[in-house]
Amino acid sequence: MPTIEPLPHAMSNQIIGLLETLHDQNGRDDIYKLPKELHLELGDLMDAIRAAEMLEFVTTPGGDVELSDLGRKMLRAKTVGRKKLFQAQVKKLPLFMQLHQLLAQAPGKRLDKDRVLEELSKWLPDEDAAQQFETAINWARYSELFGYDQDTGDCFLPEE
Repeated sequence: MPTIEPLPHAMSNQIIGLLETLHDQNGRDDIYKLPKELHLELGDLMDAIRAAEMLEFVTTPGGDVELSDLGRKMLRAKTVGRKKLFQAQVKKLPLFMQLHQLLAQAPGKRLDKDRVLEELSKWLPDEDAAQQFETAINWARYSELFGYDQDTGDCFLPEE
């Protein structure tokens, strides 16, 4: 099993908001000027930056955050294109590779939340499994990689 990195607790809209704000600042800004512009606490901003960096949408030279070419491409894309780019990046992350494999092997390609939380606890024993689940579901739903039914508590792969 590949080394699984925990996901920074940043929602997809925070990541996109960061990219849009950077674009408005000519593609680059000082990390410590961004909290006011994005209306985020510094810790939440740092999570959004780490997430965007993990997804290869930004780089962090020195004390700055800079849009990558992929980040610029993301901003030029329409909604469907953005989701596809986000999905392509999410699919590269070991946590999502493992979750996708788990769902693909599950009966009916569905797993209940408790089973997914159990696996997250095994893969990332030092992390808050519920927080990792919330972040993973947000990224997966935004990118349409897999779904989550709040009524049943099931994660599922979309019909092909």
